[in-house]
Amino acid sequence: MANKQRPRTLRTRSLALTPSPMPRSARSHPGFQMLDEEDEEDGSTFDPNTDLATPISSTITRRLHSARTSDLDLRSRLPSRLQLDEHSNLLAFSDGIRSYTSAPNTSRPSESGRHSRSPSLRLQKHHSRAGSLGVRLASALGWERGSLNGLAESKVSLFTDERVWYDQFTSTDWVHDSIADAFRLRNLKSRKDFRGRLYAWFDGSQGWILVAIIGCITACIAYFITKTETSVFELKEGYCTGHWYLNSKACCYGEEECAAWQSWGERLGFAGEGRKWVNFVAYVIFVVLFSLGSCILTLMTKTEIPSKYPLTTLDENLGADPKPKEDADDLSFSGALSPTAIVSSAAVPSASVYYPAAGSGVAEVKVILSGFVIHGYLGVKTLLVKTLALILSVASGLSLGKEGPYVHIATCVGNIACRLFSKYNHNDGKRREVLSASAASGVGVAFGAPIGGVLFSLEEVSYYFPPKTLFRTFFCCIVASLSLKFLNPYGTGKIVLFEVRYMTDWQFFEIFIFVLLGILGGALGALFIKASAIWARTFRRIPVIKKWPILEVFLVALVTGVTSFWNRFTKLAVTELLLELASPCKIDTSSGLCPENGEEILSIVGYLCVAFVIKSLLTTVTFGIKVPAGIYVPSMVVGGFMGRIVGHLVQYVYYTNVDAAIFARCAKEGQLESCVTPGVYALVAAGATMCGVTRLSVTLAVILFELTGSLDHVLPFSLAVLVAKWTADAIEPLSIYDLLTEMNSYPLLDNKIRPIFTSDLGDITPRVASHRIIDISHSPLVPAPALRQKLEHLHDMGELDGGLPVVRNGVLVGLIPAPDLEFALDKLDNEAQSLCLMAQTATWRDVEELEDHDTDPTDFTPYIDPAPVSLDIHSPMDLVFQCFVKLGLRYICVLRDGQYAGLVHKKTFVKYIKELEDVKET
Repeated sequence: MANKQRPRTLRTRSLALTPSPMPRSARSHPGFQMLDEEDEEDGSTFDPNTDLATPISSTITRRLHSARTSDLDLRSRLPSRLQLDEHSNLLAFSDGIRSYTSAPNTSRPSESGRHSRSPSLRLQKHHSRAGSLGVRLASALGWERGSLNGLAESKVSLFTDERVWYDQFTSTDWVHDSIADAFRLRNLKSRKDFRGRLYAWFDGSQGWILVAIIGCITACIAYFITKTETSVFELKEGYCTGHWYLNSKACCYGEEECAAWQSWGERLGFAGEGRKWVNFVAYVIFVVLFSLGSCILTLMTKTEIPSKYPLTTLDENLGADPKPKEDADDLSFSGALSPTAIVSSAAVPSASVYYPAAGSGVAEVKVILSGFVIHGYLGVKTLLVKTLALILSVASGLSLGKEGPYVHIATCVGNIACRLFSKYNHNDGKRREVLSASAASGVGVAFGAPIGGVLFSLEEVSYYFPPKTLFRTFFCCIVASLSLKFLNPYGTGKIVLFEVRYMTDWQFFEIFIFVLLGILGGALGALFIKASAIWARTFRRIPVIKKWPILEVFLVALVTGVTSFWNRFTKLAVTELLLELASPCKIDTSSGLCPENGEEILSIVGYLCVAFVIKSLLTTVTFGIKVPAGIYVPSMVVGGFMGRIVGHLVQYVYYTNVDAAIFARCAKEGQLESCVTPGVYALVAAGATMCGVTRLSVTLAVILFELTGSLDHVLPFSLAVLVAKWTADAIEPLSIYDLLTEMNSYPLLDNKIRPIFTSDLGDITPRVASHRIIDISHSPLVPAPALRQKLEHLHDMGELDGGLPVVRNGVLVGLIPAPDLEFALDKLDNEAQSLCLMAQTATWRDVEELEDHDTDPTDFTPYIDPAPVSLDIHSPMDLVFQCFVKLGLRYICVLRDGQYAGLVHKKTFVKYIKELEDVKET
């Protein structure tokens, strides 16, 4: 009996609300005609037994207004009750009743029923889902189902934003988030008393407090990683007898001959040639053990991507199998097949697997900041595992760096810290402003370059970067750099180990050599990208390697240990090696790179050539293995070898032709570096090679300047980077991270590229089909099973973040997002018998029919966007591109002469852009 009375209570309370001041869509227009007559058989039309098609009277119409998305829904937030882990809720809201994390099961045919295919973590209120994880979590935390009954009595509540926001592998709605924050600010500014002003001041300071916390924590993590990996790194060669955790420098500090440090051969009592072979075996064993330990930790973050998602992988695996071009999503343009037919006719691929802790994570951070939701990628587990695994991978001596993973780790810190303030925790648009600052702080502590970190965030990873975010990002980088300098991880007062200082200026004739180094570095970086892709598409697609990634790590570690032991330069850590390559000989004379006379130059060049070849090959095969690994410093090391070789050759030419006119300004007597400094050549080539790999330009020039602190060498650095970028773009148009984004089919619409269009919006607009709209021409009440079937059709097409337009007589009157519709349907008591209100207005006659038919309708109007962004079907594609890029829309409704003509999703537009690029290349 209670269920019978609920509709009357609901409608009575709805009448008491004041209509929202937001504009409404047009009510109706004649002439709407469906383009697919066959689609009426899919269950999306009304059954005659339940049809309430009563003409709406224009004289007795009353507004039965409930809480609307544009007002109550956007300015209200439900307090967080459940503390879920990072897999359930990272880039979506942390409220337990909102979070969807799993994909629809695409291996089964379409089902029309009470439950959706997505096992949900939401805490349900109206019907039982006893098997869901959310209910089990609530039970484990001591919750009772009845604790929410009071809130569920009325649909008209101040806490109306109880729906899921962003599903896994979907796109955020930037416009909605911006409007939500505007309503929050409006309510905050409306209070004029002292407490209100205090709240407003604290709200404005939250961003500064948050980025300061992020900077400090990022610096502490960088300090922990640096101190730990430097202590563990030299265990491959020996240990300190008094304090095993100290490296050789700390163990023998201030001593010329150190008896406390012993090699493994010496410790085991071997001498002569036997000691050397024991040290070799111990070195290889430790390289393999550390590498396998890092890989095992990384594999603990294994995550499967359901087959319906058009993704291949989410880590740096260039050898991932591409998805077939013809998939279920292509069939959506026909509008003639039912979900069951599509699923049964298409071969269902197997699920893909990725490891969030693998690689550097820069490409994925870039995609996340563009609005793509990847649950668990920035969580606590990923942070902890990647930190520990990075220590082991760097300590193993593999040809990889820790600077790239610092970006991912810092972004994880930023994402977790956002939970401190609801303003950022409950708004993904605001959250991504903080994540941009976090990514920048990662570069700041990696290179000791706070300004370079800001430029990195602006140039490489950030998609939305307003002016206030620029200043906060700069503040975050300054805090992180100062904190790390205060901690002093190397005991030298430097933030990074490879910070160098040059005392002499460059000569005019060297400018041509700097241009040459830019060409060679850009070509080397582009060739590295091609070589890495070829290696991944051949070796990593071997079935055994593909099935057991730890086997690849074992083989790479074994090869690295065997080949690196015999050469001093390949045996060093990449940061220490870069320091030796870039250092001038006046400062460091113990590296073996400083010839005392001209006759020693060629022998040093030969030694460097061997190390250059070994390091280049090892870096190529190491990139993409399942351990945390960065490519920044390894690419700089490879370029540093090349630059040092060129520098010593120029030095040899100077030694043999000291009286040549080109060397007229050089000192005739003195050291070889009085005219040519090979360390400058090494750092110039290092920056050029890194530019060829990553395509960073201004950022890289500023980072090199901050590393050297030399204004005299800004021009050589900038010139080499400029030439390197031009050369690399000519050989390989995509950077290593752009290539990863393209091969992994991320829905990233690059705002730095402006395509040339020759068509208009109508060319990519799919035909209108009955299963893709909600038609309320006859009645604003729609059966819930019909809505469920439409929702499952979207799921079967892979459109988890799609939407269903609400149409009356051909005119668009609203749009309900698919995740919101699923959440609303899951809350129904009796879905099979329910009628759902899908319009902002109704009549008293409709209410009487509800009572006569003894049904329990649900008001879905709080979930409907009454004013979706719409464009005319003849709109130019340049306008569509600007709307998706500048506004961050998920979809655009298309109109023809004021009537609904279709819906274009962002992923459809991205796919169209990719096809244009493919046609241009062919």
